Amino acid sequence: MGQIKTIVKYAIILVVIAFSSCNRNVIYSKYVTFNDNEWSSKNNAIFDVDIKDAQNMHDISLMIRHADSYSFNNIFLFVTTKYPDGKILTDTMEVVLANAKGKWMGSGAGDIFDLKVPIKQRTKFPMPGKYQFTFQQGMRQDPLQMIMDFGFEIKQTNK
Repeated sequence: MGQIKTIVKYAIILVVIAFSSCNRNVIYSKYVTFNDNEWSSKNNAIFDVDIKDAQNMHDISLMIRHADSYSFNNIFLFVTTKYPDGKILTDTMEVVLANAKGKWMGSGAGDIFDLKVPIKQRTKFPMPGKYQFTFQQGMRQDPLQMIMDFGFEIKQTNK
């Protein structure tokens, strides 16, 4: 049974990559996969992005893949952004995964759910260069069970 879940998980990842590669506006899209479907607070999801265009608008999204057996309807994240000039900003955010009735908000395939969450829309980067986005799970349960993958995407919006 575990081997089937692994095959399904990788098939979903390949489908997501295939669809995202068709979109020319996506300038960065990456997933971090967590061993044994556990996200430890010591295991940060780190995304290094080289922003070449600071003139156009961008949409920034998070992608979370979790099992139906995930114990919470949300996830708290500590987000650290390191700018090309060395400036560092840290913030906390909550991502809601289920509605008030407990129905998962993402799309499902069996007992696996994918949710894409827009976090900034039509935003400009202050300068071109290398940015680092670090996400740490901020839940009281550690490690956090049944979080499989965490993704980060930047897409250039149409002018």
